[in-house]
Amino acid sequence: MLNKQIAVLTIRLILGFIFFFQGFGKVFKFGLDNVYKNFFQSSYGELLPDFLLLFSAYFTSLAEFIGGFLLVIGLKRDYALYTLALVLVIVTFGHGLKDPIWDLSHVMYRTILLVSLLLLPKELDKFSVDFLIKKDK
Repeated sequence: MLNKQIAVLTIRLILGFIFFFQGFGKVFKFGLDNVYKNFFQSSYGELLPDFLLLFSAYFTSLAEFIGGFLLVIGLKRDYALYTLALVLVIVTFGHGLKDPIWDLSHVMYRTILLVSLLLLPKELDKFSVDFLIKKDK
């Protein structure tokens, strides 16, 4: 049983850190306005309306940062996973819209880890804030 618990912890931490640092870089290194202008608007400005690009830039960046942090500590795990799944859908749509044949590697391994966590029993995720909160009740 301990091996399964460590496996779930490992998946959650790796996925959480991947998203956390991706979002951290966008929020604090580049800045959300720069992410919007230099990545979203410059790449998709002719394909999608500006309000959708602005929303997508802010939503995906903040969701990666906050959702990744929540996964790392194991708080509200499922809600974080649902939000990050939506981020992956948005990213997949955006890249596919711009270039139908694109490098899927940065999306696929995150998707595999995320879906694995959704399919594995939550009871195995004992090294988390969610487990500590549930245990105290």
